[in-house]
Amino acid sequence: MTGKIKSKWSAIPITVKVSTAYVICSMLQRCLSFFTQPLFARLLSEEQYGLYIVYQSWFGILSIFITLNLAYGSFSKAMVKFEKDRDGYIAAVEGICIALSLIFLVVYLPFRQYWNRLFELPTMFVCIMVAEILGTTAVQLWSGKKRFEFKYKSVVAVTLIMSLLSPILAYIMVMSTEEKGYARILGYSIVTIMVGGAFYAFNAVRGKKLLHKEYWKYGLQFNIPLLAYYLSQVVFNQSDRIMIDHLIGRDKAAAYGLAYSIAIVLTFVLNAINNSYVPWFYMKLKEGDPEENKRISLIIAGLMAVLLSGVIWLGPEIVMVIGGKKYIGAEYVIPPVAVSLLLLFFAQLFINVEFYYERKKELVFASIGAALLNLILNWIFIPSFGYIAAAYTTLVSYVIFAGSNYLAMKKILRERNEEDRSYNYKWLIVVLLLFVACSVVGTVLYDFFLIRMLVALLALVIMFINRNTLNTYVKLIFRKGEK
Repeated sequence: MTGKIKSKWSAIPITVKVSTAYVICSMLQRCLSFFTQPLFARLLSEEQYGLYIVYQSWFGILSIFITLNLAYGSFSKAMVKFEKDRDGYIAAVEGICIALSLIFLVVYLPFRQYWNRLFELPTMFVCIMVAEILGTTAVQLWSGKKRFEFKYKSVVAVTLIMSLLSPILAYIMVMSTEEKGYARILGYSIVTIMVGGAFYAFNAVRGKKLLHKEYWKYGLQFNIPLLAYYLSQVVFNQSDRIMIDHLIGRDKAAAYGLAYSIAIVLTFVLNAINNSYVPWFYMKLKEGDPEENKRISLIIAGLMAVLLSGVIWLGPEIVMVIGGKKYIGAEYVIPPVAVSLLLLFFAQLFINVEFYYERKKELVFASIGAALLNLILNWIFIPSFGYIAAAYTTLVSYVIFAGSNYLAMKKILRERNEEDRSYNYKWLIVVLLLFVACSVVGTVLYDFFLIRMLVALLALVIMFINRNTLNTYVKLIFRKGEK
């Protein structure tokens, strides 16, 4: 039996093995994070948990300025362009990040009292954040190179070890002090800084080119134009919590952050599907035959809608399990944010076409416009309607984001005199409207547990009866990614 399994595994193409390994690793990482979240939500007060949420939010924002997202963006192309000196390029990227972090500290430290009021964090933890950002980037650069070499085992091992050590250390530190919010931050940061520091040194020693004019020029020229796009995505993901913290209190930021993390828990599923689907879609575009994508994209949209509906309908129970009674009421954040996630998938469909034709300007404008709208709406509605309003401002912003990218895609195709044959817009809208209706019904029934469970059970029975058809569709999605 073991021999048969080994022979079957050996026969699988390396690209499929790598994709499968990373998907499984991502799922395990998410599961570990999801299952430890209730523990810390209960051990920490709302104020302490809110501190951690605020730290994470500023971490996402400062990462953009200190690293320019150089572990993404230009990195994939650089691994091809500088194939014979990948280690040198990685060392040069680390050099850029060190320079940017020093610039940040020069700006921050002399005026730290002002900045600390903005960050609502002490100086020590801002410095820890900088070190953690550098450590995270080093691990990302190392693992990115391994992906190009199809050496997935070491990446999976390091990822899982860090995912296990971080919550264990955080738990020990939380139980050892009254300052549990800071202990929660330190537990995760220490592991990242130590492991990341080791990889930073390893990358620098192997590459030996912290200062390299050509590599610096390439990375900066590629990623700086995308800075607005990266920042807009951070605004979408993090600004709500920061503004809630400043406008109505840290405890409210904690409640919103917990519910938001539940609503987007299926992001890794969306990313896994997209990573499998996009190569096939690009092949079809190259061949001039994107017609089949109408059916495939519709199937994926339907699958995401079903999965997200499950999260929405079980929202109150998930919040109770993860956060406990003190977070009751936060479940009303889940439906609008979950609808936003489906809209993000729709936007990604259009962005895929923009990237295929190497058009970034339209994406940047759409991102900036939607992000600014999100900030303005938050400023207007959060003080009057509380943190639940932030979920709906996010939804409105994603409607604009998806619509803007749709118009950008149509403009690009029109300029190229190409017919739009990739998507069935009529049925995509039907899926969206049915999902919104399902979300509204689920939200209305939040106070009627028995009725909600009976309706959900009926839906599961219908899905079970049609399981063969659903299984065929799911296999079809991933099979396209292998061709």
